Amino acid sequence: MQPVDFTTLLALREDLGQILLPARLEQVHQGDRYTLYLALRTLQGRRWLTLCWHPQAARICIGEAPPKQTEVFSFGPQVWHQLGSLALVAIESPVPWERVLDLQFAQRPGDPVLWHLYMEVMGKYSNLVLVNQDLQIVTAAYQVGQRQTRLRMVQTGSAYEFPPGPKQVAPSLSEAIDRWQERLNLVPGPIGKTLIQVYRGLGVSIVGDLMTLSDLDPSLLTNVMTSTQWQRLFEQWQQWLLRLEQRQFCPSVIEGGGYSLIRPTPQPQPLQTIIQNYYVQQFDGEIYRQMQHQIQQKLVGLLGKLYVKRDLFVTRLSASDGSELPRNQADLLMAHLHQYKPGMTAITLEDFTTGEPTTIALAPDKTIIQNAQGLYKRHQKLKRSRQAIEPLLAEVQAEVTYLEQVQIATQQLGAYQTKADLLALEEIRDELVLAGHLPRNDLRTKDRKAETTPPRQYHSPSGYEILIGRNNRQNDQLTFRSATDYDLWFHTQEIPGSHVLLKLPPGAAADQTDLQFTADLAAFYSKARESDQAPVVYTRPKHLYKPKGAKPGMVIYKQETVIWASPQRVQP
Repeated sequence: MQPVDFTTLLALREDLGQILLPARLEQVHQGDRYTLYLALRTLQGRRWLTLCWHPQAARICIGEAPPKQTEVFSFGPQVWHQLGSLALVAIESPVPWERVLDLQFAQRPGDPVLWHLYMEVMGKYSNLVLVNQDLQIVTAAYQVGQRQTRLRMVQTGSAYEFPPGPKQVAPSLSEAIDRWQERLNLVPGPIGKTLIQVYRGLGVSIVGDLMTLSDLDPSLLTNVMTSTQWQRLFEQWQQWLLRLEQRQFCPSVIEGGGYSLIRPTPQPQPLQTIIQNYYVQQFDGEIYRQMQHQIQQKLVGLLGKLYVKRDLFVTRLSASDGSELPRNQADLLMAHLHQYKPGMTAITLEDFTTGEPTTIALAPDKTIIQNAQGLYKRHQKLKRSRQAIEPLLAEVQAEVTYLEQVQIATQQLGAYQTKADLLALEEIRDELVLAGHLPRNDLRTKDRKAETTPPRQYHSPSGYEILIGRNNRQNDQLTFRSATDYDLWFHTQEIPGSHVLLKLPPGAAADQTDLQFTADLAAFYSKARESDQAPVVYTRPKHLYKPKGAKPGMVIYKQETVIWASPQRVQP
């Protein structure tokens, strides 16, 4: 993830100053443990300022309104208690070449500054600190005590100190090319890495821009660079410093990911939008990958245990299949008591049904009646065992089917692309939490009415809409709420997969190409995705039923028609 460097922070400061100053603080909301939202009222309207001190996504920018959550944090109310109804009158950079912004608050523009809100954008050391006019820390997003550091404490009641300055040289427009080249060539190494080590205010992204504009490879060694290469790089270096001095930036999105502020572009884009979209996208993608891995690992573990339990029940059930044999043998013994002789270890008798000779093992220390009673008891034991195991096996199989359905839905979400992917995955996780498979503290309480995940959408060859559920929640939504009597419902036969709905207007009839296309999609979004062919059933929604107490996404269908589908024909 591209960090906010000094150039980006300086550009944001200038942009925010033009948009927000002056502004009245109307509301403070802490969305999560790393993000504070300030509602600021300007003459142009209300804006939400995002202050994020996340270790990988620290930033300050204008963004959307915060999400509604029930989780309570203490830092946000503390900031509101001190700054409520005050005016944001200035945004300053208090330390040269340092990634710190000072948001100053007063009763009204022109009055003495009463409060400073210091935004420190420094990777894993990022922080947000509220300081009074006497430069005493009142509260901080992250308290740093003496046990954690000896350089700089950040604790309530202590005096605020700026972060320790870097040891690198401060860049200057007045520095000559000979001196600049001498500094960089003092210890030969890759030019990109050397620039960061020697000069302040540089990060990987800005160095990458300088290398791209100079047509140089960042791994190029300084001791082999030609004078022409040095001259090209110095010109871009000067252009960068000039942009910083004149506050002239060219915000643009880089193809393949990331953004730039110094690459010339014919149509610069709004800086606030670029920053907000980039970090929200990157941060959501990181959350998505972590959550997907967590869910997949949990499902693998749960299914592994269930498979072992199912195999054990199947084995025990197979052993009880011969429960009738001991009873038949006992009946034979009771019908031929006269053929028994004391001390016999086995007796051969004709079977009642087949007439074939049957040899029955006997305990020589027991009478024939006692042997028969033992066989009757064995028959009853095996019979009770089957009666007890069958419902347990059915319960385990139902759980396996359900979890395999969840596993397929998780796998088929694939790599993160849009916000809808994250919302769909969160619905899966919430479902597993409610089912007791994940700890309840993993449940993210959100306003689901405000954020709903749309199903996948396709169109058949005839132009009819096709909806495909991304998870069990959507499957139930499509099947029992969105479906009408005119639609057709598709699902792979006895194979975990998504519910697919072919939407048909009243009086319309899908032809064979529409049916085949929809069936192929149902097979593609199922466990049979890698197969050449898979059976798919389709029926009217009125023939679908949800058993009482059934898991989400589980249905019973009847009056179905089977069609063979080929998932390989689908082009996602």
